[in-house]
Amino acid sequence: MGPQQGIKKNEEKMKKKEEIPYYLLILGLFIIDQLTKFLIQRNLPLLGRLKVIPGFFSLTHIHNRGAIFGFFAQSSNSVIQIGLAAASFLALGFVVYYFVRTPASERILKIALTLILAGALGNLTDRLLRGYVVDFLDFYVGRWHWPNFNLADSCISIGAIILIFTFFISEKSEKEPD
Repeated sequence: MGPQQGIKKNEEKMKKKEEIPYYLLILGLFIIDQLTKFLIQRNLPLLGRLKVIPGFFSLTHIHNRGAIFGFFAQSSNSVIQIGLAAASFLALGFVVYYFVRTPASERILKIALTLILAGALGNLTDRLLRGYVVDFLDFYVGRWHWPNFNLADSCISIGAIILIFTFFISEKSEKEPD
């Protein structure tokens, strides 16, 4: 092996080491998501509610057969259910593709994709194992309730917001003259 090959191998090892924190974050968020859902299912009956901050926040155990924040949840149409599963797989494939192609040095973009990936894996695992997603975070003011959600939904939403801001910032900086 020549000196150039040795340098190239060291660079590849360094790149792989830089990726480890992102994979650990995905794993950690996935485990916390699944653990919280397990604990809710074990300790709170379906449709059961535990008021945490009266008038603002409760833990409410529901089964979401729809998309994020309960969209299409009331539909028992198998075409919609298959469509949601297919869309989940496509979105996951898209995120995995960009996650792998994004260098670790693009930290903000990589964190956004990490969050989205962790959330997508958490909810897809629910769909595949249970046929529904366990939601339990219930924020409300008076009678107005935000749709119930879970940690995976939070990861997806926060990651998507970071991703959008990242694109707007990079687009704005590209348009600005030097």
